[in-house]
Amino acid sequence: MKNQKDKFQETLCESKKEYSILEKLPQEVKQWAASLPWNQRRYVLSFSYILCASSPEKQAEFLDDYIADGLAVKMLQYINTINRINEYLRRFRTKTKINESVLRNYIKLYYIHTAQNASRHTQHYLESAIKLVLNTEERNQVFNYILGFELIKIMFTMSWLQHERLARLQTNQEDFINTYIKPIQHAHQINGIILPKDKGIFFAKRDYYVQIPEISPKKLVELVIATFTPDNVNKCGFIIIRHIKALRFDFDYIFQQQEQTEIFPGEFESILN
Repeated sequence: MKNQKDKFQETLCESKKEYSILEKLPQEVKQWAASLPWNQRRYVLSFSYILCASSPEKQAEFLDDYIADGLAVKMLQYINTINRINEYLRRFRTKTKINESVLRNYIKLYYIHTAQNASRHTQHYLESAIKLVLNTEERNQVFNYILGFELIKIMFTMSWLQHERLARLQTNQEDFINTYIKPIQHAHQINGIILPKDKGIFFAKRDYYVQIPEISPKKLVELVIATFTPDNVNKCGFIIIRHIKALRFDFDYIFQQQEQTEIFPGEFESILN
C-alpha cells in the first residue's frame, strides 16, 4: 500500500504533466502567464472555458471581431510587401487593393479556409487563428494567399478560350493546365456554369468555349475554397512573388476580342484536350 509521500509525488508528477501545456507556448507568452497574479489567472481560465465551450460559429464571430482587426493593423506595417502585391494586382487589372478592410476580410477567409480544409471540422477555426497570431511565417502566408486567391478568382471568370490563351503563355503548360485550368473547368461544369455540348464536334465549341462565366462575388469565393486547398492558393501566390516571370500574364492577349470565324482556325488544336 502506497504511503502518503508516494501519493504526493504522484500528484506532483501529474501536475507537472498538466503544466507542460504551457511549454507549447512562445517564451514571451509563458513569461506573461507566469507573471499573472491569481485573480488575473482566474480571468484567463474563465475566458478560455467560455471560448472553448462556444459553438464553432460563435468562435468564428469572436475571432473575426477580436483578432482580425488587430492582425490587419499589424500586417499593414509590411509596406514593401503590400506595395509589391498591389503592383501585381494592378498587373492583373483586378479592382482589389490591399488596405485594412481587405486584409481583415482575407485574414478571416484564410483561417476559415484552413479550418474547413482540416477534414471540414469547423472547430479548427481557433487553431488556425492562433497560428496567425503567434507565427510570423504564418502571417506572411496570408500575403501569398491574397495574391493567389485573386488570380484564381480571375481564372474562374475567364472563358475556356481565355484559359487556352493563358495556358499558352506559360513555360510549363501541362503543369499549369493540370494544376489550375482543369480543376476550374471541372468546377464550371459540375456547378452548371458552363455546360459543354457536343464536345466531339469541333465547331460546337463556338457555343461554350467563348462563354463568359456568370458568377456572383459570393459564389466565386465559395468556388475557390471548394476547388483549391489553402496550400494550392498559397503556392500560386508564392510563385508569382518569387519571380515576376514565373507566371506569364498578358492581359491584352488573353482578353482580346475576336470574331467568331477567327476563334478556331482550321489548324487550331487545343492544348486543353
